[in-house]
Amino acid sequence: MLVTFTTEAYADITMFGDHAVPLLKMMGHSGTVPSALRAEDVPAALNQLTIAINALKTEPSAEKKLGDEPVVSMANRGFPLIKLLTAAAKEGKHVSWK
Repeated sequence: MLVTFTTEAYADITMFGDHAVPLLKMMGHSGTVPSALRAEDVPAALNQLTIAINALKTEPSAEKKLGDEPVVSMANRGFPLIKLLTAAAKEGKHVSWK
């Protein structure tokens, strides 16, 4: 499953559901797809996601390299979503995903 995050304040972001759902849960959301955040709820979700991502950065990495392929951390996967939420919060726009 692919999940596309949309807001009028930023370009759409698409990621695999296996990565999107945990990020949604870090935001304090149930992880339901499709769904949305009202503009007034975006700053709180951004704050929760930022705190969760920063906590992951301080933990020892449990991710392993898969053969020759490097594993992309959840912090790196969450970076575009943080940028989208930041833009939406700044402009007072809602965020939806499907």
